[in-house]
Amino acid sequence: MTEKPTIVIGAGMCGVSTAIWLQRLGHSVILMDKGTPGMGASYGNAGLLAQWAVAPVTSPTLWREAPKYLLDPNSPLFMKWSYFARLLPWLAKYLSHATDAATRRIASNQIPMVCDAVDQHKSLVRGTDLERWVSDSKFSYAYKSKAHFDADAYTWELKKHAGFEPSIVTGGAVQECEPILGSAIQCLAVLEGQGHIVNPGQYIAELTNYFTKSGGKFVQAEVHDMHKTGGRISHIDTDKGSFECSHAVITAGIWSKDLMKKLGLKVPLEAERGYHVIFENPSEMPRNPMMITSGKFAVNPMDMGLRCAGTVELGDHHAGPSKAPIKFLMRHAKEVFPNLTYTGTQEWMGFRPSTPDSLPLIGELGDTGIYTGFGHQHVGLTAGPKTGRLIAQMIDGNMPNIDMSPYAPERYLG
Repeated sequence: MTEKPTIVIGAGMCGVSTAIWLQRLGHSVILMDKGTPGMGASYGNAGLLAQWAVAPVTSPTLWREAPKYLLDPNSPLFMKWSYFARLLPWLAKYLSHATDAATRRIASNQIPMVCDAVDQHKSLVRGTDLERWVSDSKFSYAYKSKAHFDADAYTWELKKHAGFEPSIVTGGAVQECEPILGSAIQCLAVLEGQGHIVNPGQYIAELTNYFTKSGGKFVQAEVHDMHKTGGRISHIDTDKGSFECSHAVITAGIWSKDLMKKLGLKVPLEAERGYHVIFENPSEMPRNPMMITSGKFAVNPMDMGLRCAGTVELGDHHAGPSKAPIKFLMRHAKEVFPNLTYTGTQEWMGFRPSTPDSLPLIGELGDTGIYTGFGHQHVGLTAGPKTGRLIAQMIDGNMPNIDMSPYAPERYLG
């Protein structure tokens, strides 16, 4: 066991997973967050273990589609126009990856991070009373027609390369498969052997509780500064005092951008602001989670109701929510679930931390003892346990058995 603890900054899925895996390897760990564990992007996501999410948003057609989406009020892409000028440098780098070669490279590099996600989550909770949180399920892509599915052939080719090939359901069999769906959906592409979390926020809260009961320490504190001695991390200053450490791990999602600035490093990380609507006490629920492809949002039956989560709004992570994405989700939910009734709704907005190449930053910053584990875009919940395991292995002196160079933070810090 190390004499000084490792401090993990950020208690979302990536942070709590890192803390647990380090603890299991015999390290003393402090998990730190300025808020309540699991209440950031980890709280409000769709709850999907998105093993199939290998295709980036930056497909070769993005150049043609993005302007159309931004000008169409009925599209799932929104922009905080007051932030547009500041976003331009990041956006230029982001769009540079909208080529066939870059798309295939990104998809190939996503495979090790997400394609065993259900097993990684089960491994994290195996032998504990948290096993109940990881649910096995099918996952369906809901299309307006078989023609719309066929038009998505490029993305499905990438999924097939990752091992995901759907069974196709059409016509009246769609409603037999998922009675909640109305006639607007005439095709389902169904993937077997998937999984989901029925309450992501509570799942992470209980993982944190498990970590502390196992001897870990959680400190609710805001980091003010990080100090190095002889080039290596030595202590962290917070609003609750100073904490010595042997290593530090930054897993604070979009807020990692601000933490990296304290180290004098400018990371090209921007927020894809995501939204959800929860329909409380719904009159019906889907049998399994699904993706409504026309609106590019996910649907998941959860403990607190029916959650519809998705859309992309590009903008500042310090700005408040917009009304248009919520209206969009409500409108599309009404279209695909025409008979759904409910007693009320809950609305939420959070920040997906996105890099220009859609891949996270996972690894050590030089030889400083400071590690990064952020920038997962849409797959933070999915890839959190794997990310935590990899970081724990590296801190423990064991090189992971996958090529970590695609995720190396140096690619943006050179």
